[in-house]
Amino acid sequence: MRLPWARTSTRMFLSAGALVSLPVFAQAPLVRYAPWVSLVLTLGWLGVSLHLISLRPYRNWGSLLYGFTLTWLAGSLYWGWLRAEPLWHMPIEAIALPFVLWGLARGFARIGNYFFLGSLFGTAITDLYIHTMKLLPFWRQALQPGVSEREALLLLEGALEQMQTGVGIAAAIVLSAILWTVGNMGLRFAGDRREDAQLHWWAFSGAVLFTLLVDGLFAIGVCLGSSRV
Repeated sequence: MRLPWARTSTRMFLSAGALVSLPVFAQAPLVRYAPWVSLVLTLGWLGVSLHLISLRPYRNWGSLLYGFTLTWLAGSLYWGWLRAEPLWHMPIEAIALPFVLWGLARGFARIGNYFFLGSLFGTAITDLYIHTMKLLPFWRQALQPGVSEREALLLLEGALEQMQTGVGIAAAIVLSAILWTVGNMGLRFAGDRREDAQLHWWAFSGAVLFTLLVDGLFAIGVCLGSSRV
């Protein structure tokens, strides 16, 4: 009997989740102090992904890595040079969208393109919450050059107070439900079809659902950080 975790679809789902989480835990500290290194690494990711795509046994994983490369590029550009301008966040995150649409039209790297779309959707929902709760001033101030750790924590505490209002909690529940629903819709689309032909939906759902997990961990981090002030 084949164990669930050994199925290609399960591994694709978990790999997509890991890759959508990686920028938060690895790229964020790198790009803050060495943005050019992060940007140059994009070329490395791209080279490896295209090489894997050219190898039939690893084509699916190369496709997934290609989608991750596009998200890494956007993260390098935004968090490296524009992180204090929240209104530029979504335009930069979507900078590779023309390549994704071209790839979908040409049948290139479908898994990676769906991963990118799932990641972009998750980012859009997260940004929608930030706009809804009017957290942009806290974002701008916390990411200004020269802001001390204590000042940043004070700003986080102010943001947390707005998030803990009735409106903040209701908005978090609604938007989390949207992420959960869309992520599970992807799994439903994949579940009724031949596994190896629907891996792009597993990648899409992995990106969406793990965005929900990352947002939850970030909220916990904000709560813990504010308690230190």
